[in-house]
Amino acid sequence: MSDPGLTPAERIVSDALGRLIEFWGFKRNMGRIWAVLYLAPEPVTARTLVSRLKISVGSVSMTLNELQRWGVVRRVFLDGERQEHFLAENNVWKMVSRVFRERELVEIVEAIAAFEQALRETDPADTIRRERINSLLEISRLGRAVVEALVGAGQVDVAELAKRLFLGTDRK
Repeated sequence: MSDPGLTPAERIVSDALGRLIEFWGFKRNMGRIWAVLYLAPEPVTARTLVSRLKISVGSVSMTLNELQRWGVVRRVFLDGERQEHFLAENNVWKMVSRVFRERELVEIVEAIAAFEQALRETDPADTIRRERINSLLEISRLGRAVVEALVGAGQVDVAELAKRLFLGTDRK
C-alpha cells in the first residue's frame, strides 16, 4: 500500500510554515518537515517524510540533521522497530525563543557594538551624523530589550515598549 501523501490540512500548514521559515532565512523544507512532524500523532520515519512530502532522501536527511542541531527535532527509537523515528519539539515558544536567542539577539548585540564604535569615531561637531547614529543605537537597544524580554520571560511589557518607541516624539 502506498503512502497517501499529506492531508489537505497538513499540506496547508507545511506550506505556510515552509514559507515563513524561508522568510526568516532558513530553508523552506525545514519548516515543511517540522510541520509534518509536529502535526503527527506518532513519531515519523525519514522514509515516511520522503513519501509524504515528495522530496529526496538526501534532502530529508540533511534537513533532519539541521533541525536536530537547532533542537527542534529529536531522533527516537521505538521498541521492536529498526528504523529511526523523529519527533518535533512540541513547545513552539521554546523553539522560537531559541532562534531569537541564538540568531537575532547576537545580530542586535553586534549592531549595538558597531553603532557605539561609530559614535566614538564621529567628530562631536558632526551633530547630524551623531544624532542619526544615536537613533540607530537606540532602536537597536530597544530591539535587544524586546528580544531579551521575549526569550527571558516569554512576554513583553507593552507599556514599556510604547514608552521607548515614543521617546523623544511629540504626543498630543
